[in-house]
Amino acid sequence: MVLVEVLVGLLATWRVTHLLQAEDGPWDLSLRLRRAAGDGFLGRMLDCFYCLSLWISAAIATVIARDLAEGVLLWLALSGGASVLERALPAEARYTEDP
Repeated sequence: MVLVEVLVGLLATWRVTHLLQAEDGPWDLSLRLRRAAGDGFLGRMLDCFYCLSLWISAAIATVIARDLAEGVLLWLALSGGASVLERALPAEARYTEDP
C-alpha cells in the first residue's frame, strides 16, 4: 500500500464524516438525512463524529485494502486518524452549519 493512498483515505474519511455529521451539505441533503434518521440507531450514529467515522472508514478501507488483514488495520487507522484530525483542528477552523 502506498502512503498516498492512506493519506487520501484519511482525508476522505474525515471529509465525508464531517459532511454527514456537522454540515447541511449541498441542497441540505446531509441535514435532511440526519432529520430522517430520527433518534434511532442511524440518528445516533450521525450525531457522533467518532461513531460515524468507523462506518465511513470501513467503506473506504474496503476500496483501498488489498487483503482482509490490511483492511482491518486500515479501517481502524483511518477512523483513528480522522478522529485525531477532528480533535486537532481548532473549532473555528471546522465549518459547521448554524442551528
